[in-house]
Amino acid sequence: MIRELESQGVVSKTHSPFNSPIWPVHKSDGEWRLTVDYRALNEVTPPLSAAVPDMLELQYELESKAAKWYATIDIANAFFSIPLAAECRPQFAFTWRGVQYTWNRLPQGWKHSPTICHGLIQAALEKGEAPEHLQYIDDIIVWGNTAMEVFEKGEKIIHILLKAGFAIKQSKVKGPAQEIQFLGVKWQDGWRQIPAEVINKITAMSPPTSKKETQAFLGAIGFWRMHIPEYSQIVSPLYLVTRKKNDFHWGPEQQQAFAQIKQEIAHAVALGPVRTGPDVKNVLYSAAGNNGLSWSLWQKVPGETRGRPLGFWSRSYRGSEANYTPTEKEILPPMKEFKLPQR
Repeated sequence: MIRELESQGVVSKTHSPFNSPIWPVHKSDGEWRLTVDYRALNEVTPPLSAAVPDMLELQYELESKAAKWYATIDIANAFFSIPLAAECRPQFAFTWRGVQYTWNRLPQGWKHSPTICHGLIQAALEKGEAPEHLQYIDDIIVWGNTAMEVFEKGEKIIHILLKAGFAIKQSKVKGPAQEIQFLGVKWQDGWRQIPAEVINKITAMSPPTSKKETQAFLGAIGFWRMHIPEYSQIVSPLYLVTRKKNDFHWGPEQQQAFAQIKQEIAHAVALGPVRTGPDVKNVLYSAAGNNGLSWSLWQKVPGETRGRPLGFWSRSYRGSEANYTPTEKEILPPMKEFKLPQR
């Protein structure tokens, strides 16, 4: 791996007073990615205004498109397409088998790499007058009402990126298709859904046997909490066993919560699409239970009984909120928590 990167000019041998430990990552396609643990460097690196959009805001925007066809473009090794200034290279040094190397291209693991990468790709697309799209660092999606429309949009964006010096692997281009994955989410007609492989992976998980395993399970399901009504209340017994002051004890309450949340994930509803127009009504439902608050946003048009859900939210009570009256509890979400997605 090191030799290959060196032959490509991505890394080179160096002598530097700086050094960070390496952290190889096993990718889902079976290959290895060389990353370096730059936590110490990140702590002393001056801040930089973030240019990477919020992932959730991008999902809201894509929901509003309600497209029939999609295509995604994932730039190959985008960071390695961006040269690193020579005077900056010594601080990114690392050691492999007794030999010190440094990066000649933008490294993974440095806190500003995603922002710099996103900004340069965005600038290239703007300069090339790219068709309508959404971008998250090196992941891009286009959409339309016909396969040909989407194909032509994708081809134009690929041409712009190649001209700007970025590499595109054909295997990283998906679509045109009526179902596609973007940002880890399955999209179809503007609906946001949990991919089947994610559901299968979560439902196949065995009960945790330690705090660390419980935290890993909560991390796996937490991304999908907007699909699950009363998520916080369901998983609260699992959070109890992860607290530092508590010894790990997996009892009946935890097992019930574990089984229930897996069932909820398996039967999670699709969210969206976001609709606009004078006939569309946004309806907020809120409820106050014994252990916390829950609320959901729906959209209705004439002829629909309840409408379509855009998302479910929940949390436990804070401070003295548990002592509020039922009415006071139910108005907490619209007062303190809820904010319509910005367009």
